[in-house]
Amino acid sequence: MLPNKPYTHRIMKSKNCTGHLCMLMASIAWGLMSPIGKDIMSTEVTALSLATFRMVGGSVCFWIASLFAKHEEVKPHDLMMLFFAALFAIVFNQGMFIFGLSLTSPINASIITTTAPIATMILAAIYLHEPVTGKKVCGVFLGAIGALILILGSTGSGGRNSSIWGDVMCFIAQISFAAYLTFFKNLVTKYKPITCMKWMFTYAAMCFIPFSYREVSVLPFGEIPAGTWGEIAFVIVGATFMTFLLLMFAQKILRPTVLSMYNYTQPIVASIVSVLIGLGAFGWPKGVAAVLVFAGVYLVTQSKSRAQMLQETIPNTPAFHGRASLKRDSDEDERKKETE
Repeated sequence: MLPNKPYTHRIMKSKNCTGHLCMLMASIAWGLMSPIGKDIMSTEVTALSLATFRMVGGSVCFWIASLFAKHEEVKPHDLMMLFFAALFAIVFNQGMFIFGLSLTSPINASIITTTAPIATMILAAIYLHEPVTGKKVCGVFLGAIGALILILGSTGSGGRNSSIWGDVMCFIAQISFAAYLTFFKNLVTKYKPITCMKWMFTYAAMCFIPFSYREVSVLPFGEIPAGTWGEIAFVIVGATFMTFLLLMFAQKILRPTVLSMYNYTQPIVASIVSVLIGLGAFGWPKGVAAVLVFAGVYLVTQSKSRAQMLQETIPNTPAFHGRASLKRDSDEDERKKETE
């Protein structure tokens, strides 16, 4: 029996919408983390300490959540692969970016983050054989232009106190996350999001603690204001636990390049927040930038995947028509025998 194509199409469209909604919510939380994280680090909490809170806190949250989910056994080989996934998605991505940010200017770091979708598109083309279509290329660069307009328009003399090593570390962070989205897509689709994340954050915390223990141990915990603890709680629960959970759901549905395009929406969220709290004004450049970013995301989502191109090309091949013709002849012979 042939599948109901309109019904299948509706199911796929619904799943895609769910994936986009997950990534939009995650991007909003990540965008909010920028101003909140800066406010946290204006106190006694350092960047490395905040990163450690994220790793350890995220690990605790995912292990607690796993207690309420059905137990899932992970194969020893996959446990090892989840360790490498944690290195690319969390340790190298977060660690390199934090150390890079401490050596370079915020504007340089922000500009470098716009390379993530480009790197993801290239890696996906090489490793997953995803086609590099005109729509995809235009979408990636439209989004990059929009993000750059926002970043450059909201920053003054951000080129000061920059270092080439800091820029290189921020760039490695983007390549690392692009590699995670591309190389580990098949692995993360094998298991439930909570299962993958509890192991990945456990591995990340194990990697971070030896380097940050001394710095965290000398923090004056009693002197940290209650409001700062509330912001740290948001970073751990909202911008780490919930966002990585949403990312995992979206990663099961959307292509790597589409996922990375949501990186461009974070400057929009940061700009909206700055306007709402009175630290910025909304002008036409921000409006143009927002339109470019969402137009870029739309173009990338509309570009054809490798699976879609294969579906379109296979029915047009002579071999396919030959097999279809033989099947029709065979069916016709069977019907004739039945009537005789």
